Amino acid sequence: MLLPKKVKHRKWHKGRRRRTGIATRRTELDFGSFGLKTLEIGWITSRQIEAARRAMTRFAKKGGKIWIRIFPDKPRTTKGIDIPMGTGKGAVDHYVAPIKPGVILFEIDGMSEEDAREALRLASHKMPVKTVIVSKEN
Repeated sequence: MLLPKKVKHRKWHKGRRRRTGIATRRTELDFGSFGLKTLEIGWITSRQIEAARRAMTRFAKKGGKIWIRIFPDKPRTTKGIDIPMGTGKGAVDHYVAPIKPGVILFEIDGMSEEDAREALRLASHKMPVKTVIVSKEN
């Protein structure tokens, strides 16, 4: 699973998932000829990224190249079940990647168009947000 080696601050504020705004970075295909683009705002966990990566690589069967364009660097904390309120913030449980509409999540190249679209379709089922498959031609 993906997680940062070192962070400046161990625990972050939660922040707000703003319902407005689209991404200005990571919006174009830079490496591959097909990609998976988001249509919603959300948080993608490192487990979901790993599940999508596994689905794509298993379908590709050593054919093609896959790029992961997002990285989970935002820590999410949790407290135990029997811990009363108060007593501070919980320990870091997992990491998420905050995303906006228009962000390219994965790119793929070196495969036929139908195989690339099928691999990205399998990856899209692992994502918690709505996605669309884009290509260099479009």
